[in-house]
Amino acid sequence: MHWADKVAEELLRRGDKHRIATGITPSGHIHLGNLREMLTADAVRRALEDRGGKVKIIYIADTFDPLRKRYPFLPAEYDKYVGMPLSRIPCPCGEHKNYAEHFLEPFLESLKILGIDVEVKRADRMYKEGEYEKAIKIALREKEKIKKILEEVTGKKCDESWSPFMPICENCGRINSTKVTGFNEKHVHYVCECGHEGEVSYREGKLGWRIDWPARWGILNITCEPMGKDHAAAGGSYDTGKRLAREVFEIEPPYPVVYEWIHLKGVGAMKSSKGVVVPVREMVEVLPPEIVRYIIIRSKPERHIDFDPATLLDLIDEFEEAYTRKDRSVELSLVEKVNYCKVPFRHLVVVGQIANWNFNRVIEILRRTEYDVDVEDVKRRMSYAKKWLEKFAPERMKFEVRDIKEINVDFSKKELEFLRKFAEEVKNDMKADDLHNLVYVVASRVGIKPAKAFNAIYKAVLGKNYGPRAGYFMESLGTDWIKKRFIKVVELRS
Repeated sequence: MHWADKVAEELLRRGDKHRIATGITPSGHIHLGNLREMLTADAVRRALEDRGGKVKIIYIADTFDPLRKRYPFLPAEYDKYVGMPLSRIPCPCGEHKNYAEHFLEPFLESLKILGIDVEVKRADRMYKEGEYEKAIKIALREKEKIKKILEEVTGKKCDESWSPFMPICENCGRINSTKVTGFNEKHVHYVCECGHEGEVSYREGKLGWRIDWPARWGILNITCEPMGKDHAAAGGSYDTGKRLAREVFEIEPPYPVVYEWIHLKGVGAMKSSKGVVVPVREMVEVLPPEIVRYIIIRSKPERHIDFDPATLLDLIDEFEEAYTRKDRSVELSLVEKVNYCKVPFRHLVVVGQIANWNFNRVIEILRRTEYDVDVEDVKRRMSYAKKWLEKFAPERMKFEVRDIKEINVDFSKKELEFLRKFAEEVKNDMKADDLHNLVYVVASRVGIKPAKAFNAIYKAVLGKNYGPRAGYFMESLGTDWIKKRFIKVVELRS
């Protein structure tokens, strides 16, 4: 049974209506590692719906979190904004409403492309509109109880001036430099490190993370939440959240789905703060959405994923093979209304280059090579193949069919003899495997090593001694074209 189906069955034992929460702080590029949380939630949603459950995903954008430091991708002027809520900091590019929206908007666009339907809640608006007000008052009244729970679970002592609520300073605009000195039914009194003293309403500040999290479970009626392994570790925020939920806010904590990190091969875990990222928006521009989904959904959440852009084509091959088996991971990865035809993505990369990305020529080649072509799907995936080639493909995969006058490489006598005899042996009805096997047959007759024979083929067409899989490559070019090309090369070099 697929991991998402197991989670769904566990949730359905608790009820048939569910609200799954996900939350990401938009302090930097929202990356593939962050996307794991969203796709974990969406896979569970689909599995629940397949079993008749009613479910909604709530995405809480933590737009009210403070900027913790000036990250390497920010200019020096952002030093002055450290400590201020992300929603109150200027957009880095000047085209968005604020800092948070600069990173949030492209991510939300990506979710639509990936077929992930969410209800978006922005934390700054939730606080401003009073959704947290009741929870804040409870937290302030139960400060000592909360403090005791935090100390018992984490093993760390809280500062004497600790408070579950952080007011925003009216003077400096920071949220992480204030201390609560008192409160009444309408206001919270505070002092700030900047020297200012004042009072704000319950809508002008936020709860600390370990209190905010269980508070929002109650506010939004959350029943399930994927979470990173750091939150789920012993003494982590889920451990404190469970106790705060039951003992302070009097609710049941959501069912946890713990996931591991996604590592960028050779670099480490993806982190926005360090610039170690593959932005989600970039991924959905380069790869079909079902492939982006499959990268994550195919693995159990508790297994870490090594993301290696250089091996993406192998993963796409795996997806296409699994598609023929009606694999559950593929089923959960397909975006609605996608008719995935049987032309391999790898082959589209080759054919696209042969046809110089002319769509009509691509269709002509595919039909000649007897592929079952769905025109719309080929058009869709061909555009991704071109972008993948430009962004992620190793240089060895890139080629251009050269005009014969542009071929500036040397051929040995044996190579020219091979090309001549190969042209004589090629039959018009030969397919990829036949052409591939013929290389070995003719090489043996001529007395040339197969590797040298393949080199001769690539040199005659591309002007370099390597290229894509020779059989499919020659079949795509057309046997008649191959024969004429090889004979012409022999004539010009003899």
